Amino acid sequence: MSHAKDLPIFRLQFYLTAPYACSYLPDHVARSQVAAPGNLIDTGVYGELVRLGFRRSGQHVYRPRCDGCRACVATRVPVAEFEPARTQRRCIKRNSDVVLRLLPLTFDEAHYRLYRRYQEARHAGGGMDQDDRDQFRNFLLQSRVDSVLAEFSLAGEVIMVALVDKLIDGLSAVYTFFDPELDKRSLGTYGVLTQINLARKIGLPYVYLGYWIDACGKMAYKRSFQPLEGLVDGRWQKLD
Repeated sequence: MSHAKDLPIFRLQFYLTAPYACSYLPDHVARSQVAAPGNLIDTGVYGELVRLGFRRSGQHVYRPRCDGCRACVATRVPVAEFEPARTQRRCIKRNSDVVLRLLPLTFDEAHYRLYRRYQEARHAGGGMDQDDRDQFRNFLLQSRVDSVLAEFSLAGEVIMVALVDKLIDGLSAVYTFFDPELDKRSLGTYGVLTQINLARKIGLPYVYLGYWIDACGKMAYKRSFQPLEGLVDGRWQKLD
């Protein structure tokens, strides 16, 4: 029988980054706790880390560890309890003409062009709006876990792509980008609803949505997926 210290997650090391400007709260300084080495973080280990509040960006696995701030709350949707609200049902109906394909992590020029349009419209000046193809590949197409690209098309044109990790206990929504000119379709909401539906179909209990910050308007949409659970003081509990 293996001892706990021999299991991969117990052989990981964790280190704190230097302080950097917070992406979500103005005038705040952030720090991250990073898990290493990356070659030990496979799907099983990563799933355990996600339950502890970690996320990934490319092959970097991290969680917020800011000095004097605990605003970031890891969130997940319990699939069996979720029922779409009226506005979400309308969103599903509005996008009934959208075609979904699940694809391996391979480069597609149409995906890259859509990514650049999204970054330039939604995050201009943030740095990612200048990402070249290699940076795009490193951010979205490098993974040591079980990952797919969910591609959404309308009349043969790609309008949204979501990077999704499949964990033992759920799907993890890593990153989504979409056509910024199709505001009326609420594509971000539709992408999350689709992942909840996929998790339900394959019998996974959760969809992990990443971090929510009460004071950050960009994250307010996550509260619309009820019941929403958050990792608070080391325990997953419903967020009021």
